[in-house]
Amino acid sequence: MNKTKTAILGSGNIGTDLLIKVMRSSLLECSFFIGRNLASPGMMKANSLGARISDRSIEAIVQEPEACELVFDCTSALDAGRHWAILNKMGKTVIDLTPAKLGALCVPAVNLDDCIGSRNINMVTCGGQATIPIATQIARVAGQADYIEIVSSIASRSAGPATRLNIDEYVETTERALAEFTGCSKTKAILILNPAEPCIDMQTTIFARIRNPDVKKLRKAVGEMAEKVRRYVPGYRLILPPTLDVDRVVTMIKVQGLGDYLPRFAGNLDIINCAAIAVAEEFAKRRP
Repeated sequence: MNKTKTAILGSGNIGTDLLIKVMRSSLLECSFFIGRNLASPGMMKANSLGARISDRSIEAIVQEPEACELVFDCTSALDAGRHWAILNKMGKTVIDLTPAKLGALCVPAVNLDDCIGSRNINMVTCGGQATIPIATQIARVAGQADYIEIVSSIASRSAGPATRLNIDEYVETTERALAEFTGCSKTKAILILNPAEPCIDMQTTIFARIRNPDVKKLRKAVGEMAEKVRRYVPGYRLILPPTLDVDRVVTMIKVQGLGDYLPRFAGNLDIINCAAIAVAEEFAKRRP
């Protein structure tokens, strides 16, 4: 089977890490790595890996539409909207790694099959990818969660300019996705950029207020879901199984990266990029 041709828009930390993962895939190839500055660290890294690079942004795809079937948008929420208006007219399928909320919200462990038919697939956020599978299981077993809060801590060094620019959109998109996937009307998301040295691994805590929780059933369901996520995110770890704390259930996740671009502490890159690769490879398997 011929590999599916992809283009990566955005040469920051996420786009560069994603490039390395695409180059390792048996189903995908990167035909274009696209940014705006040939002297940026990401563009120089891509060039050293032998990837075809361009500094023409979206115009590179407009001028050569046959170069790719699938586009990964790793820019910003604002730019993603402008890009989609162009790519939609071109008939391209987009996997959006920004919190732009334009397409179908996708968390592969939960709803991969439902998203594959969409031409714009949104990967929510790194915090959403880490917590929605667990929160969904908690809501499913408990029947109803009155309130769900997630607190994600990531190393400051792993957050590039686009991530910092998108923090408001990150919070809004994560909260919306939590509500959509769990059916909980009250959700809250907090992102902490931790400047500690040495850098910390990505760690996320989930707080869920539920009535009369069956902790034993919750632990079984959450453990099964964590293993499902680990199939495409090897560094995903459940470090605190569901535990009753007064009137709420608390669960903690740690994510280590593969160290493809940034060191292993950058689990936030890995979890959203591994999720995007899982979607893209499924798209490749199903394409005519």
